[in-house]
Amino acid sequence: MANTSNLRVAVIGGGPGGYAAAFLAADLGMKVTLIDPEVNPGGVCLYRGCIPSKALLHVAKLLEEAEQARNWGIEFGEPKVDLNKLRGWKESIVKKLTGGLGQLSKQHSIQFVQGKAAFVNATTLKVTKTAAAGEENLTFDRIIIATGSRPTVVPSLKLDSPRVMDSTGALDLPDIPKTLLVIGGGYIGLELGSVYATLGTKVTVVEMLSGLLPGADRDLVLPLHKRLERLFAAILLNTTVKSLKDEKTGIRVTLDGPNVKEKEKEQVFERVLMSVGRRPNSEIPGLDTTKVKVNQKGFIEINEQRQTAEPTIYAIGDVAGEPMLAHKAMHEGRTAAEAIAGHKVAFEPNAIPAVVFTDPEIAWAGLTETQAKEQGREITVAKFPWAASGRAITLDRPEGLTKLLIDPKTERVLGVGIVGAGAGELIAEGVLAIEMCALAADVGMTIHPHPTLSETMMEAAEVFYGQATDIYRPKR
Repeated sequence: MANTSNLRVAVIGGGPGGYAAAFLAADLGMKVTLIDPEVNPGGVCLYRGCIPSKALLHVAKLLEEAEQARNWGIEFGEPKVDLNKLRGWKESIVKKLTGGLGQLSKQHSIQFVQGKAAFVNATTLKVTKTAAAGEENLTFDRIIIATGSRPTVVPSLKLDSPRVMDSTGALDLPDIPKTLLVIGGGYIGLELGSVYATLGTKVTVVEMLSGLLPGADRDLVLPLHKRLERLFAAILLNTTVKSLKDEKTGIRVTLDGPNVKEKEKEQVFERVLMSVGRRPNSEIPGLDTTKVKVNQKGFIEINEQRQTAEPTIYAIGDVAGEPMLAHKAMHEGRTAAEAIAGHKVAFEPNAIPAVVFTDPEIAWAGLTETQAKEQGREITVAKFPWAASGRAITLDRPEGLTKLLIDPKTERVLGVGIVGAGAGELIAEGVLAIEMCALAADVGMTIHPHPTLSETMMEAAEVFYGQATDIYRPKR
């Protein structure tokens, strides 16, 4: 094993991937410098993404449950939303978590530099400090790029108006508009659209493809689509936005698509949320002075150790390829740190979970049914509907579904998909099953507590054998 005590490592970017890499590199004995424009580590995820959005989604769920409680014989008064207090609570969570990461950096003896980095060569960075004026050239043995991604802007729809927001602007909660157009039916648009709709905004979602959440299995999306149809003012599929125009009363939007009625082709919305994806932050000044290769999509090319074509430089997270997920970045960061330390390691997961934190939540891991069809791969799909789950019924949330994708010859679990309340918390068992090469029998014979939603994993496995306790699904 290599001696790492004198190894100097720089990490550019303090998001989940960056700070995970920095902390482990320090634990492995390296001298680490973490460079980020913010006051503390955290990145987009903590400052402007995962964390603040989940805080607001929690509030949205509470409001929805208060409304749903009427069905159970419980009525509350009309909720009053103190927007300043809500915004302050959200920001206090961000401050608490990012401040905690700042403390952890000190405990790991990491040198945290608030600033931006540019490459001078493969081992030297020019750091422009944010807090204190001035530039400084710093030399390292290894450099890890963890610069993340940013919202995509459609050039033809670019409009310099405070009424047009990206995900960052929407999370700032500038106000609760009467009407909001969400451009893009992906997870960001649906999550933030749900928040605003629950707070009282009439939300219209426009998606250019034939279904919400492109890429996700349709039977997982269906229960969510049905619920969102009740929550949103409109969901327009196979529809494109042709133009945006700023006016006194809002943004005039021109829509085009077979589902758009003639009178709806031009509408005015108080605000517009642009959520058509994200693009990697790979345009790092001076990167062209190195051997690092960037592909046509803007992702930095790397090997299984997260090492680029330049031996001293590694890249992790959103900037290094899809899926653009914080937990994927964190594991890549740890892989890079271990590789630099000389450990025999590779990033080769069998399953990376994805979660959409709408209501109901959607989560999946491993092979999806869509992918299996594209690959012509033979699978058996075992589904357990939550309408047969005692716990789901006590929650008044029977619309959920748990499905297993199983190899019919080996009976190995290849993929797991869940839609329903708390799906994001349940998917980890599926990830573990896939990673451990578990058979359907392993999942089925694992005793799950009753009554819980986790039982639906066990019962889906029992469905595969035609022996489910709570539904009649004889094996054909």
